[in-house]
Amino acid sequence: MLGVALGCVVAVAAVFAVTNIVTIATAKDLIVEPQAAEGFDADAIVVLGASVLADGTPSGILKDRLDDGIALYERGVAPKLIMSGDNSTVSYNEVKAMKDYAVSQGVPSEDVFCDHAGFSTYESMYRAKHVFGADRIVVATQTYHLYRALYAAQGLGVECLGVPSDYRAYANQLQYDIREIPARTKDFFKTLFQVPSTFVGDPISLDQSGDVTEG
Repeated sequence: MLGVALGCVVAVAAVFAVTNIVTIATAKDLIVEPQAAEGFDADAIVVLGASVLADGTPSGILKDRLDDGIALYERGVAPKLIMSGDNSTVSYNEVKAMKDYAVSQGVPSEDVFCDHAGFSTYESMYRAKHVFGADRIVVATQTYHLYRALYAAQGLGVECLGVPSDYRAYANQLQYDIREIPARTKDFFKTLFQVPSTFVGDPISLDQSGDVTEG
């Protein structure tokens, strides 16, 4: 019995190890400096959500992602920004905070789309393709997070690059790194089986004003 249990533990550990190695190896060459993304002709820059503070403003980690995305927009990397995050309840709205911040930094409101159902990294990538119709994207988030996002995007048939938003050291970085291990495994299999996002809904064209996605 002990041998069987040990064998199961080894097998599970091997699955985590292999899926993480494949994810990182596949995505690492897609992580570039901002100037390398300028000629990519992306349809949109996707900024991935993170926690919002009690006063409705972005947390430090989210602000860095937003600053990254805004800088890419200002470089002309893409004509539109997709703010993809969690708005699963009335009282918690990552994407409103994200759009409000971008507009406060001078980005025209019509160029900022809100993806209210980006409940996970995989779902943000799935919806970028299947809801917003993006075939080429640049993803703005921290390096540890980019591996998973880019692996999923590429596996879903989206041409992609990622530009890191590593602007500071984060107090919880070890926690984030540990959490990524099972998350990469989960998204590896979701990508393999092309699992639809929780909500798909009607297509949203990036050729219109992003203000249609507010609410």
